[in-house]
Amino acid sequence: MRRYVFNARDVAAYFKYFSVPSYLEVSYMQYFFNFGPDVLAKPLASDFEKFKKEVYRELYALWANGFENDKSDISGMALPGQIPFICDEECVNLESYMKLICLHLIFTRNLPYVNLNFTGLPLQLGIRAEMNVYEENVERVVSALQMTAADRFGKVFDLKQGVPDELLRISLNDEFRAVLEKKNSDFRENVQKAQNAWLNDLKEKSLEVFGQIPMRRKASKTAKPSQSRYPKHKILSDGDSKKQQKGSPVAGGSDKGGNK
Repeated sequence: MRRYVFNARDVAAYFKYFSVPSYLEVSYMQYFFNFGPDVLAKPLASDFEKFKKEVYRELYALWANGFENDKSDISGMALPGQIPFICDEECVNLESYMKLICLHLIFTRNLPYVNLNFTGLPLQLGIRAEMNVYEENVERVVSALQMTAADRFGKVFDLKQGVPDELLRISLNDEFRAVLEKKNSDFRENVQKAQNAWLNDLKEKSLEVFGQIPMRRKASKTAKPSQSRYPKHKILSDGDSKKQQKGSPVAGGSDKGGNK
């Protein structure tokens, strides 16, 4: 089975399906372009600007077809009348969906696998084919996209035996992972730079619109002694010292019993 290499429409569909932010699109394209012909069609792997232009053209075309739900998006990946590269014509939506899964595993290489139940996919993707034909296409597309299947215990599952009615772990095979590791690029650093540039641009535009906002000094939470809410005690003068203050006995006075 010949291995499949991705084109601009596949990358554009990935952006649209997984809602990649617009300010990260170029970083994602640069990351994908760095792998070269190992995963990308040769005409697109030679010039990044050409590749970027083609991806944006396909992205605009996909948005023009509408963004209603998963089924419409998957069915809109293939051009009208396009012959599938891997699967039979009645299983073209399966081919499109598995391309997105493979791209997701490439872009998120720290993700070890995804769980898929192939028995329920025909209903979700609108596939109408005999079960034996569908199972053959599942085995074919997983192999062509350089992926492998395992059961929930991590044991390799041979799809030639059919599709079980349970979750399977779909991951990139070891050979493909080794190719990706050889051309390792610091994707996180590139994404972080793109995010910082985007935030700085927003900050500059905000300053142009609203101007510099003066900083306010925060009021002290602890009141100073001079700012106490309780008034100071009045200091009596010599003239006032003879006056009786409230609650103090009068000199020479008598108590309640009348005793002096």
